[in-house]
Amino acid sequence: MQWHSLLTHLGTWTARPWAFLIVALYTSGWLLHSPETLEWHGVATLATWSMTLFIQRAEHRDTQAIHAKLDELLCVQGEARSDLTRLDEKEPEEIERFREVDRTEE
Repeated sequence: MQWHSLLTHLGTWTARPWAFLIVALYTSGWLLHSPETLEWHGVATLATWSMTLFIQRAEHRDTQAIHAKLDELLCVQGEARSDLTRLDEKEPEEIERFREVDRTEE
C-alpha cells in the first residue's frame, strides 16, 4: 500500500465506530493510571479528538450518500460513461488528474 493510499484509508478508518472506542479506551487508561494529570489541557485534547471523529463520521456518511445517489444516476443514464461509476475508488490525486484530462478534452 502506497503512502497516499494509506492516508486515504486512514481517513476512512477514522469514520468507523471503533475509532470512538479507541478514544474512550485511551481516556479510561488515562483516568486509571494518572487521573491527577487530566487537567484542562487534557480535557481539551480529548474533546478535540472526539469532535474530529464526529465531524469525520458525518462527512463520511454524507459522502457515501452522495456517491450512492450519483452511482444510481450514472447507471440509469444511458449516455454516461461506465468508467465514472468507479471513480470514487481511486485516490484523490488520480481523480484530479482524471478531471484535468476530462476538462482539456472539452
